[in-house]
Amino acid sequence: MAELKTKANNNSVSEFINALTDERKRDDSFALCEIMEEICQAKPKMWGDAIIGFGDKDLVYPDGRRIDWMVMAFSPRKQNLTLYLEGGSTHPLLSKLGKHKTSKACLYIKTLKDIDLDVLRQIITDANV
Repeated sequence: MAELKTKANNNSVSEFINALTDERKRDDSFALCEIMEEICQAKPKMWGDAIIGFGDKDLVYPDGRRIDWMVMAFSPRKQNLTLYLEGGSTHPLLSKLGKHKTSKACLYIKTLKDIDLDVLRQIITDANV
């Protein structure tokens, strides 16, 4: 079985965010860190090279394989802020969130100014399982 590439590491979250060249992405990333840390009650840590995760959980696959994983996470990608939230891509409040896109497992937001932060907080709160 292939080794998991996305693992928690000791790289600095603040150094990673401060290295972002897009000021808006930097500001939004620090804001998302504050929101997720408050809701998840866990400090952010880097997972791989570009994912900021919060909390720890034991993820069990249908075949019984277990891995250490984060409760929630985000990554400031070039095009969007990508949020990895349990149920976040199918949440019933998405229609009230504002400008966003979804995929099977991700919620994509271009900038926090395009969305309702109270709705996002509720979606993140509901994902904190």
